[in-house]
This record gives sequence, structure tokens and C-alpha cells, in this order.
Amino acid sequence: MNQGIRLNGTFYRSTQLDDFIHTAISKEDKIFYKEVVGFLQEWFDKSDVVWVHTSGSTGTPKQLLVKKEHMRNSARATCDFMKLKADDEILLCMPVKYIAGKMMLVRAAVANLSVWVVTPSGRPLKSFSKVVDFAAMVPLQIFNTLQVESEKIRLQRIKHLLIGGGSIDEAMATELLQFPHGVYSSYGMTETVSHIAIRELSGVEASEWYYPFPSVKLSQTNQGALIIDAPLVSDSQLITNDVIEFNSDGGFRILGRLDNIINTGGVKIQAEKVEQKIENLIDCPYVVTSRRDAKLGEAVTLLIESNLCDVSQLKEALKERLTSYELPKDIFLVETLPLTDTQKIKRVDCKQLADQLYQQHKTI
Repeated sequence: MNQGIRLNGTFYRSTQLDDFIHTAISKEDKIFYKEVVGFLQEWFDKSDVVWVHTSGSTGTPKQLLVKKEHMRNSARATCDFMKLKADDEILLCMPVKYIAGKMMLVRAAVANLSVWVVTPSGRPLKSFSKVVDFAAMVPLQIFNTLQVESEKIRLQRIKHLLIGGGSIDEAMATELLQFPHGVYSSYGMTETVSHIAIRELSGVEASEWYYPFPSVKLSQTNQGALIIDAPLVSDSQLITNDVIEFNSDGGFRILGRLDNIINTGGVKIQAEKVEQKIENLIDCPYVVTSRRDAKLGEAVTLLIESNLCDVSQLKEALKERLTSYELPKDIFLVETLPLTDTQKIKRVDCKQLADQLYQQHKTI
């Protein structure tokens, strides 16, 4: 039987996918449609595996070889959770270079869903007003959409909204809590071919705890890092760098990453925890990182994407929120923070930038 998929309202057999590219109106759409078709042709070929790229948020991006059967299993788990059925409509508005975008297409192929393709941007609902059954976005897309009332209304109409690829701050979580349909935060990685756990963000079931799919077993290392046993999506046990804690009914929440622990004078500080404590003090993008220090080993450093921030006033406010060990030794204003293609903070690059800025400051 010839395989195929419905894109923007038209069904394309696997041998007809190139025809979809010709429906593009803009140059940007044509580029993205080619990426979509390129992956789908790879998906429908006879190979049992697919090459995928990691985002590079915690180090150098790399390629991984993933089994199609694992991707099918992941797709079924998500579709079962969301109760998606044949002919339901979904929105693809993320790059297909990475696993999140690829899996939207795999879910459609596995469950016979209809895909609406929107070229990725910071405001995916700017010109898209259809009501869909399922969409996945990154936090930056959600944030931008919430700023425009007409687009926020469109976002609220999505029946199942999945947010992944970054943390969700308290203000966003509070706004999403009131959404009329299901809103979820996902936990997963390229190695688990998308998410293996979900936490609910809207309605009475909203929680700060992630809960794994039934086939997934979780545990911890001595350092508190999450260990994942997910045989349906990975042939081997995965030891992550995510420091977590469990609750009594099998849920977990993320405290930070092992490689984001700052050892300053022998005291270990979790960068993400400091970021949470100061999140309503700074109204522009920022990151807590560290620089090398001869006395302390590592010095807590705050990078802020702004040229207008009143640093003196901020320092006084920080003293009321943070312990002496958490308090940044340096605050640097930067034009842009290092980001991956999927808008995640590049933590390694932030450390390097903090070192460079400190050296430049010393010479002034």
C-alpha cells in the first residue's frame, strides 16, 4: 500500500510529496516545505533508522541514529495521551531539523492526522487562525503569542497544547492555568525521541510535577540525576544531567542540571534555582552563569540582554532575594544571549562569554 500524509488540506502519497513544495507562496515557506518533504521522504523510505540532530543547548550539537520503530512507539504514546484520532488536525510550526518537529510529522503519519504546516517563527499564530486539535510550541513562541490579544485567543482554542524545549516561568504558568483546554509541559530529549513525561499546566490537574508514560521507569543516581528506562523508545538506560526530586506518587520535578551547578568557594549553587528566585526582578532575558575565579574557583555571574537595566538598583534588589553565596559577583549587560536554533540558552557559551566580559572589564 502506498503511504502518504495530509498537508495543508491535501493528501500526498509518498511519491507525490514534491508537489507540496510547489504550493509555497513565499521564499521562506518554500525553504521550510522542502525540509518537511525531505524528512517525510526519509520517513517513508525502506530504512529502519533516521538521523536526528541534538539542539546543542548543553554542549556541541551532535547527530544521533534513531530507530523508526522507537519513533512510532513515541508517537503512539503521545496520541494515546492526547486522545487523538484519525483525521484530527494538528499544527506543525517548529523546525523539522530537530526531534520535536520530526515527531509532529511522525504522529500524523502513524495516526492518520491532518497537518497544517506553518513556517516556524516567533509568532506562529500571526496569520494562522484555524482551530486545531493539537499543537506543539517552544516557550518563546508561547510568550510572544500571549502578548497579542487576537493571537492569544487563537492559542486558547487549541484543544491540546504541548510546550517543550525550555522552562516555563511562573508568570506564564499562571496565565496558562486559566486556559479552557489541555496545556502540557513535556520532558524528554533527542535520545528518548521526544517526551517521556508530561505535566499539566491548565485546569484542576495543573501541577509542578511531571508524570512518566506507563512504559517508562525512573530512578536517580547518587548525585540526584534522573535515570530513564524507556524500552519502547531507547535500547539502553539513559543517565541524564537533570537533577530531580520525586514525590510520593511517582511524579518528579526538575531542580536543575548537574553541569549548571556552580561551585563557588566550596558552596554548590544551582543556577536555575537562582534564576527562579529573581525572575520577577528583571523584565528582559537573562541567565545566571559563572566565570573562572582564582579565589572562589567559580564566581556567580549574571548576564542580562539589555542596555537599559539599572544595575545599581538591581544589585540592591538582589541582596534581598539571594544568599551571599548566590549573589552575583558580576552583572554584565549584553546585546544578545547565546541561543540555539530552537531558542534554548547555550549554557556553555554563556560561561565563555562571562569569562570574556570579566577579562575585558579588568583591563578597563
